Amino acid sequence: MSRRLISTGSPFEKSAGYSRAVVDGDFAFVAGTTGYDYATMTMPADVTSQTRNCFKTIEAALKEAGFAMADIVRATYYLTDVRNADAHFEVCGEVLGEIRPAATLLVVAGLLKPEMKVEIEVTAKRRSP
Repeated sequence: MSRRLISTGSPFEKSAGYSRAVVDGDFAFVAGTTGYDYATMTMPADVTSQTRNCFKTIEAALKEAGFAMADIVRATYYLTDVRNADAHFEVCGEVLGEIRPAATLLVVAGLLKPEMKVEIEVTAKRRSP
């Protein structure tokens, strides 16, 4: 299987030189995804909504690539404020509770824009039928 690039259609992907996801064989690598609602191009103020939007974008990229959320084997979370961890993890538990990928949380000084409170990246491995 050849390398395949997945895009959300964001003009930033081309200008910054990255893809939302890259499929290589049985693996899909989803880039750091922030909480934008790509339907409205808005960023909610709260970390709970941003986390939900991250997973919505990740799920759409995986689906386009022929993967499911259940294929996620690794997740990395970047939060700008440790006080948001509980609210963030509540959403993670709802979305990934049965999947339980290996995961890492990093608290960072900031993301690209100050309104961004969370960024999530995942790796998925296609399951054998």
